[in-house]
Amino acid sequence: MLQDYLPIFFQILIALGFAAVTLTLSVVLGRSAKRNAIKDSAYECGMLPIGDGAPRFSVKFYLVAMLFVIFDIEVVFMYPWAVQFKDLVANSPVALVSMAGFAGTLAFAYVYALKKGALNWKS
Repeated sequence: MLQDYLPIFFQILIALGFAAVTLTLSVVLGRSAKRNAIKDSAYECGMLPIGDGAPRFSVKFYLVAMLFVIFDIEVVFMYPWAVQFKDLVANSPVALVSMAGFAGTLAFAYVYALKKGALNWKS
């Protein structure tokens, strides 16, 4: 039984050996650069790095992003179901009822988002 895991062990050993040899060669053969303030500063497309690195985003941005992900995942689940629709429904009507429940839940979430103004772009 141990012989079945021998190729995996060798592959891990080779990967670790390759990583160790590569890191060692880069330290031994690489040039050591002299550090100075210019090289240690952040590069911001030619602009001086003054102030905060990242601007603050509105919560609205994150809300719209999360809604996009939720409704995008809806498509990921519905597309394979739609491709196999005839086979699924012919064998069992449970597939149709479960997808109707899934679509109903997402429709409820969409109406809720509309009522809360999550998709109102002006505010």
